[in-house]
Amino acid sequence: MTSATSISRAPLSGVAANVVVSRVLTVRTAGAGFVDLTAELANFIAEAEAREGAASLFIRHTSASLTVQENADPSVLADLMSVLQRLAPESAPWTHDSEGPDDMPAHVKTMLTASSLQIPVLDGKLALGTWQAIYLIEHRRRAHLREVMLQFLGAAR
Repeated sequence: MTSATSISRAPLSGVAANVVVSRVLTVRTAGAGFVDLTAELANFIAEAEAREGAASLFIRHTSASLTVQENADPSVLADLMSVLQRLAPESAPWTHDSEGPDDMPAHVKTMLTASSLQIPVLDGKLALGTWQAIYLIEHRRRAHLREVMLQFLGAAR
């Protein structure tokens, strides 16, 4: 095990949480793949007049999921889809197949990723890294309507 050679700490910031704002975002997917939700969440934070707190996302489905991933090189998303396909292939001998051969693998892929995310909000902006984006991952082959619950908890402007 190695130890860090340099650590710096920003000063603490704190506010009293005085607002909870919620919205349901409905997303029509085009089939398996990634849908960038970053701008939608940023718009929600602006409309909520958020200053500092936490933005939460929760997807109300078991065959689609959420993730924070690189937004600069699209080959990252293609490789991630490839990995998920290898980890949960349609060709596996699944017991649950009443909704089609892509349904059970979609449930497994959701279990491997996330149903909810929390992103810090600082000075009215999402505190994402330079190359980070928030994605809905559709795990089914055909288009679906997906609901994502957005919520901000914190201090308003």
